[in-house]
Amino acid sequence: MLLDLRRAITVSIIFFVILGLAYPLAETGIGQALFNHQANGSLTAHGSERIGQNWDGPQWFHGRADGDDPTATGGSNLGPRSKELLDKYKERIAGLEKQGVTPHQDLVSASGSGVDSDISPAAAYAQISAVAEARGLSTDRLHALVENHVQGPQFGFLGAPHVNVLELNEELATLK
Repeated sequence: MLLDLRRAITVSIIFFVILGLAYPLAETGIGQALFNHQANGSLTAHGSERIGQNWDGPQWFHGRADGDDPTATGGSNLGPRSKELLDKYKERIAGLEKQGVTPHQDLVSASGSGVDSDISPAAAYAQISAVAEARGLSTDRLHALVENHVQGPQFGFLGAPHVNVLELNEELATLK
């Protein structure tokens, strides 16, 4: 019986070293070596490329981030007949119209996660005239900027074309 106990402890220690130390360290090393930017959160000067940011004012393109708290992820669980959801949509539509933005579905409805960093190209194009007016830039210049930031589906067939709002606004900040 003592021999069985010793074998069990030895096997446990071996598996702890392999699966508890060696494997996680190897995975971390591979991630850091091959995908350093992604493994460290895809961070830029203004936030993460993968987490939607809130941008104040009409001089910025706006995404689908819902609120200032990126930890408050998940859907609202409000159904299509919810008065609260309808009121939120009406409020968002009024805010967009006040800024001179044609309300688009991507801008009115929040993303499923609440922190989606991307919008559709149509939602980005809908904001061009308001951003151009606020910044004193030509709409043609902003149209070209948005066009340069349209990313196609992953691997050419997964998903839909999209625009990363953080990357778009970071380049917008460099324009004079």
